Amino acid sequence: MTPTQRAVPVVQRWVDLLAALLKRHGSVDFDMLSREVPEYGDPVRDVTTRKRMFERDKDALRAFGVPIETIGGDEPGYRLRKDNFYLPYLAVTGDAQGQGPKQVDRYGYRSLRALAFEPDELAAVSDAAARVRLLGDPVLAAHTEAAMRKLAFDLPVDSAPAGEVYLVASRAHLDPAILETLSEALFGRRVVRFDYRGMAHAEPSHREVEPWGLFFMNGNWYLAGRDRAGKKGREGLRNFRVNRMSGVKTVDARKGARAFSIPSDFRLREHARPRRAWELGEGEMEYVTVAFRAATGVTRPALELGEPVDGAPLSRRFQVRRVDAIVRWLLAFAGDARPLDPPAVVLEFEAQIALTLAVYAGAQTSDEPRNLEEGVR
Repeated sequence: MTPTQRAVPVVQRWVDLLAALLKRHGSVDFDMLSREVPEYGDPVRDVTTRKRMFERDKDALRAFGVPIETIGGDEPGYRLRKDNFYLPYLAVTGDAQGQGPKQVDRYGYRSLRALAFEPDELAAVSDAAARVRLLGDPVLAAHTEAAMRKLAFDLPVDSAPAGEVYLVASRAHLDPAILETLSEALFGRRVVRFDYRGMAHAEPSHREVEPWGLFFMNGNWYLAGRDRAGKKGREGLRNFRVNRMSGVKTVDARKGARAFSIPSDFRLREHARPRRAWELGEGEMEYVTVAFRAATGVTRPALELGEPVDGAPLSRRFQVRRVDAIVRWLLAFAGDARPLDPPAVVLEFEAQIALTLAVYAGAQTSDEPRNLEEGVR
């Protein structure tokens, strides 16, 4: 077997590729790379195979956060800027621990910038780490500790004058093993089964879910995935709070085959946004059209929610799972907002007005308004 035929570890190819890109200020095409990365210039393989190998390596490095740029069109070049690849030197300006600024160029990479912190900025970093620790999430706490240890090599973060931090942690305990199982299922495209205790149910329900993503929001971890339980009104993409799960297990896939695929147009960053009360729950999604009387005062921010309605600038269309939640929200506008459709939501809105008026009926006289909407005119 010749040297060019001997298998080369993929990590070695990545190192060779990074070295070839970092040694140049401008872009370099594949032909030039094939002269410096042995595997790309292996004459035993045809050029199409070698280019596919390069594309896989490039995509893998990008997935790890290496910002390789593609320059040009038909015969593209590739570039990796040193300033984007290397971390900047970290230093403290002013007087921290009674010391002056650190030497920031001791390794000779003079093309790299230094990132300097004032003592109060360093204290803010320590405060932020303390807040994350108090969240009570073991995964985030471990990541925070690792980050602070790395920063401590360059910055005296342990000596920063941190202020008093108070944070009420979530009462619900998160089992790290559950999050680990979900992560493995997500990366392995494996379906998971678990018992889930929802907001509106006293007893847990059994779920079978395709995990599409994990995200952290408002102090809690959530699983975004497609519910395969089959119960009407519960199919489709849902968010499940991880600390409400129990008995999480991965469904075996034959011979390691992937049990599902995540849609190419799914974007976890767009999906994992704060949601309104009427968007939560397990009810069937329906659209509710709401008309507002004006675009001023409290109705102005409300008109930025939902979706626009053609030809009606003071109306918005909302996706609703919980009718009771959006009705209560509309009542808070005291007549400046009312639902137009569907009819069931309109009837519920009017019924809640009647119930509210009944509470105060004893305090009204014949000269007082007969309904809430007249009372705010």
